Amino acid sequence: MIRLEHITKEFSSKNKKVTAVKDVSIHISKGEIYGIIGFSGAGKSTLIRCINLLETPTSGKVYFGNQELTSVGEKELRLARQKMGMIFQQFNLLEQRNVLKNICYPLELAGISKNDRVKRAKELLRVVDMEEKENFYPSQLSGGQKQRVAIARALATNPEVLLCDEATSALDPITTRSILALLKHINEMLGVTIIIISHEMRVVEQVCDKVAVMSEGIIEEAGEVKEVFLNPKSETAKRLILPDKDEAGSDADRYSIRIAFDGQSSFEPVFAALVLESGIRLNILGANTENIGGKAFGQMLIEMPEEPEKQVIVKEMLRKKGTHFMEGGDVG
Repeated sequence: MIRLEHITKEFSSKNKKVTAVKDVSIHISKGEIYGIIGFSGAGKSTLIRCINLLETPTSGKVYFGNQELTSVGEKELRLARQKMGMIFQQFNLLEQRNVLKNICYPLELAGISKNDRVKRAKELLRVVDMEEKENFYPSQLSGGQKQRVAIARALATNPEVLLCDEATSALDPITTRSILALLKHINEMLGVTIIIISHEMRVVEQVCDKVAVMSEGIIEEAGEVKEVFLNPKSETAKRLILPDKDEAGSDADRYSIRIAFDGQSSFEPVFAALVLESGIRLNILGANTENIGGKAFGQMLIEMPEEPEKQVIVKEMLRKKGTHFMEGGDVG
């Protein structure tokens, strides 16, 4: 569906040249939800803007299906862009237009008749659960409602791909969860391929099928979300995924393991059962877990007992329960 081959993007000023993306190659299949994650300045937003050529790569090729976008003319590129919707962190709604007219706007640009564009906009309002707000203006909406309108607008021209550039970064956790659930629903209902840029692993782990981890313009690792989440190999992935020992108040010489929750039932009391069944006292140093649809996602940092024989018992019990844990970066 989308293939990037050796993409490099440089920005030049009077005094220096900055390479935002360095020789990046990725392949995104039709119908996937693909996450690109990294800290600020990693090159994520530049990379996603190279996909629809809002930023022209300095070198490399961008393929959309069988079409090489980096070699087509302006007319062909414009037609290809109509098949790619885009949503942003700050929504980018037109303040002087109400909700219905905001959604109609890309259809106006495409030359669609008024009756047809209003009909399409009303259909999309139902999809994003905003039917009662069609006559509201952006200033009358919450952040989550604005993003729902932005998603509807991005879907107006029946795109094959939806590009989401930090689409939930300005939202609170509960609203973020509802927007991600909406994107997942759209992916399943319409078959739209979705690419999500984020600096938060919890966003990626909730909805994405695959993920690429970026740092300083390069892809450090990529693969199935579950694989990267359970066994992060790069330092960037570990920092994004795992609890920080220092923030948890852990001393450097305290031996700890990280338990990873990748979708098992949130009603299963893993930690409590571990303590009760083993009879060993364990200390939680830090945790970052969420209950999403009755399933647990996240991780927990546990201080292990000093006695080696007790450490063996704890790890063996975790293995028997099928619970993933990490010790020095390795999955148990």
